[in-house]
Amino acid sequence: MSFSDLFDSEFKARNKGHFSAIVRVAIADGDLSEEEKQFLDKLKNRLEISDAEYEEILDNPLKYPINPPSLHTQRIERLYDLSRMVYVDHVLGPKQKEILTKFALALGFTPGNVSYIVDKAFSLLMLNVDLDTFVYEMQHMNK
Repeated sequence: MSFSDLFDSEFKARNKGHFSAIVRVAIADGDLSEEEKQFLDKLKNRLEISDAEYEEILDNPLKYPINPPSLHTQRIERLYDLSRMVYVDHVLGPKQKEILTKFALALGFTPGNVSYIVDKAFSLLMLNVDLDTFVYEMQHMNK
């Protein structure tokens, strides 16, 4: 196996883990709305998830572990995707905060500041910011 094959394999596994985490959020309330389905379809293409993998993950999202990225910026980008899925119905409450908190911890954010991070993420989503703005604001929230 070449180095590039190893990298591609690890990249695909990470994307599957990320996608399965988002699917878990989407189905947490028991059903998959049309808006959630459309979001998943777009994300599937962005993460290079095949149709067969997509169906497999929808059938069993717990099969793939959450693989937190090592770079802080990548963690924030994944938090953005997860936050958007939690907020897809434009409803925020204790359940949504609890779900996002669990995933933020799984992504490697520290327990000491995870509540502040989740609150900031939701406030940015309510402002309908894009990914670049989200990343910038999250990186500079303590300044």
